[in-house]
Amino acid sequence: MKILHIDSGILGEHSVSRRLTSAIVSQLKADRPDAEITYRDLASERVPHLTGAQIMAPADLEGVDAALAADVRIGRQMLEEFLAADTVVVGAPMYNFSIPSQLKAWIDRLAVAGKTFRYTEAGPEGLAKGKKLIVASTRGGHYSVAPASAMDHQETYLRSVFGFFGITDIEFIRAEGLNLGADQKQFAIAEAEKTIAEGNVLKLAS
Repeated sequence: MKILHIDSGILGEHSVSRRLTSAIVSQLKADRPDAEITYRDLASERVPHLTGAQIMAPADLEGVDAALAADVRIGRQMLEEFLAADTVVVGAPMYNFSIPSQLKAWIDRLAVAGKTFRYTEAGPEGLAKGKKLIVASTRGGHYSVAPASAMDHQETYLRSVFGFFGITDIEFIRAEGLNLGADQKQFAIAEAEKTIAEGNVLKLAS
């Protein structure tokens, strides 16, 4: 089993999403000691935003300057890591009703026609089927119910884009209301960690 572990929170040791992804991966590893884990910290190892030059670069990179070639190779490596993974664990805090730009930049490197999706006469088809995606979703407020749910462009986007890639087995471990006081923050984290500790994550990736 291959696990891809992605963190994107910018708060370092204060990041709740990092705390939760660590707990999730630890549970998965405990259940499958032989699992191979690939880790990327998108906050400290920043992914350059997508450019036209990257998209237009020739497949063999012939004639491409060194900086652009290195950038394209990084993107290709990230794509191969994603394609090779059986289970993908993503830490996704909500920033301004959406996801961190670092996480969006990583996703942009995965969205490659012929690799994670293709267009057919019947419409688009995802090519990354069979994977499991577990998202540690953290939010300052409560966005899982109306009326604030209309402002959720975090979980809705992640479900849509990975669904477009063909991934339908998507689960969210959620900690909400983290900015609504110390007691609420502690409660939200405890509930999320309880879900993980009770083995539900292992069921998700079974």
